[in-house]
Amino acid sequence: MLGTVQQRLRAALKQTQLLSGSWRQITQRSATVQLREDHLELNSGGTWMHLNYVWLRDHCRSETSYNSKTNQRNLDTANIDLNIRPDKTSVEDGQLVLTWPDGHVTKYSLSWLAENSYEAKKKKPVQPRILWNADIYNKANVPAAKWDKIMSCDDELKMFLQNYLLYGFAFVEGVPPTVEATEAVTKRVSIIRETTYGGMWSFTADFSRGDTAYSTLALDRHTDTSYFHEPCGIQVFHCIKHAATGGRTLLVDGFYAAEKLRQRSPENFELLSSLPIPHEYIEQTGSHKNHMIGIGPLLNVYPWNNEMYLVRYNNSDRSAINTIPHDLVQKWYVAHRELTTELRQPENELWVKLTPGKVIFIDNWRVMHGRESFTGVRQLCGCYLTRDDVLSAARGFGLQA
Repeated sequence: MLGTVQQRLRAALKQTQLLSGSWRQITQRSATVQLREDHLELNSGGTWMHLNYVWLRDHCRSETSYNSKTNQRNLDTANIDLNIRPDKTSVEDGQLVLTWPDGHVTKYSLSWLAENSYEAKKKKPVQPRILWNADIYNKANVPAAKWDKIMSCDDELKMFLQNYLLYGFAFVEGVPPTVEATEAVTKRVSIIRETTYGGMWSFTADFSRGDTAYSTLALDRHTDTSYFHEPCGIQVFHCIKHAATGGRTLLVDGFYAAEKLRQRSPENFELLSSLPIPHEYIEQTGSHKNHMIGIGPLLNVYPWNNEMYLVRYNNSDRSAINTIPHDLVQKWYVAHRELTTELRQPENELWVKLTPGKVIFIDNWRVMHGRESFTGVRQLCGCYLTRDDVLSAARGFGLQA
């Protein structure tokens, strides 16, 4: 009975010390810790981090809480007391050491906490990029990967992936002009994504599908599959036959244009990154019966650091705007017009000629593509790739993605 009373008194005393913004400070050379009501504040290397107590228990890397062989959590988060507080807190040998009420001890290296804190996350880009217009890209002299190297040399593949991550597209040259060779180099990079168009596809201007891409008409800058809930991550093109006049490919860095908009008109950027817009694909040609609808903002940003990660822009496939209230519709059109004007600036247009042997990989979440009209015969093959697996391959080489 006495032991129970003493435990309650200690708990009450601890709670009183934590209330009303009072705190206890622990200092060691490398770090200072201040205990607050529901979190601790850690100063390590001059950066303050705010670490919630439940978060600290949930992320424990001890053997009972975390399986280091599978990199999976063992701890049942739902069983953590939401009012949990450490009984003891110290900084020892570059580690934050926490002893919990049940006697469990959690140890965090200060470097791990610094890397995984919110304060660090919001300052660091998820994926470093070089935003470009035509002049910036041309002056960079970005090398293309070579078919005879990339198929067997990991260094060549790493170089290719680095260029792709930085600029949003990359080339492989010297590829035999066949569907089979294109498929082989594609699989060297990632996994082919099956869609309504199949896996690997090959097409000419025969109107075999209900899309203007299957024509000789010019195509304005756009992203593909904006009508998917998750637009395809990577677009692959290989022009395996070209007996035509015209037909150059247009590339535009959507992130570059959107950043220009954000700097000039932050309120319009906010509208385009917060208001969801529907895109739609309806096809009834022969055996192809499809009706797809995808809804999302034109510009998508990570909320913790405002970094862009996805552009969903296709004026041809945009459906009836019925997802935003009437008092914002006019403002949305004004913002859309300003973004479109920036996208159509001649200095932002990079024109490339796709010829047999030259395969292009385009980040469909960032770089828009289009096409000149053409006359004659122009046969392309290609596919979509799974975005997650491209990024996974890049991380396997130590690249930040």
